[in-house]
Amino acid sequence: MSTTVSHHAPLTSVPRDLVHKDDPDQVFLSRYERTADDTFAITADWSRAHSLFPVRDRHEDPMLLVETVRQTFPLLCHHAFGVPLGHHLLWEDFRYSTSAAALLADLDRPTTVDLEVTCRDVVRRGPRAAALELVTAVSRDGDHLGTAHTRFTIQAPAVYQRLRLGRGDARSMMDKAVPLAPPASPQEVGARSFHDVTLSPTDIPRRWQLRVDAHHPLFFDHPVDHAPGMLLMEASRQAAQATSRSHLVMAAGMDVAFHRYVELDTPCHVEAHPVPHDVNGRARVLVVMRQEGDERFKALVTLEETG
Repeated sequence: MSTTVSHHAPLTSVPRDLVHKDDPDQVFLSRYERTADDTFAITADWSRAHSLFPVRDRHEDPMLLVETVRQTFPLLCHHAFGVPLGHHLLWEDFRYSTSAAALLADLDRPTTVDLEVTCRDVVRRGPRAAALELVTAVSRDGDHLGTAHTRFTIQAPAVYQRLRLGRGDARSMMDKAVPLAPPASPQEVGARSFHDVTLSPTDIPRRWQLRVDAHHPLFFDHPVDHAPGMLLMEASRQAAQATSRSHLVMAAGMDVAFHRYVELDTPCHVEAHPVPHDVNGRARVLVVMRQEGDERFKALVTLEETG
């Protein structure tokens, strides 16, 4: 598909294709408005979110915050920056920061979440954006929930296929996905069920094989030719939880670098290394993913106790 969606009028309903989702129940964004040349006000609705992102130890899942922010990337590209549907967004880096206090669950609070997104260093190729840097502040009912920062490039389908070197057909790659290895214990990695475990134990301490379930409704809502970034970040959260060897902790921050795609058709190994605490005394874990001898992904996870 190569239709261009480029408007400046507000959206009072966000179509699923503008956030790269097939399941309408996974579309969290509900309203969008350009408030300045480089600033956007976006509203999200979390009323249906807990089926995919359940409350953990009385706190909202930070991955819900991440997914909400992630949905703004294609929305802004297609609706504000002239990027045709069918073009590919290639993450370079991503980081977020929140806190246990900010994400304390309260069923009496509104489910509406507000995002203020500022665009920086927009690189254009003709009439469309070729790269974007976005800074997002997230709040609910006037209270600050967290911040996020990312930069990504955008490639046309023909260029993307050349970059993928024969691995660019999503359905074919999903058919070739490595068989699911036995899962780690859900309690060990802080998952609610075996279905949501993204790690498989190995004989080496703090080393797992990435479990890529091509039928998982969140990570593979639609065909994808590589392991999605949300899957890699959830695996990082689970590896950090397992490494903490304590009661449930929250991934209050994550600083991520995407080096190369994690492929579906060959095993990827996940390593976790405790590193010195941050300036606030919070534990940190460096998670590295390697495949075919290369480092593909790295995440510095900051943990916070929720008790």
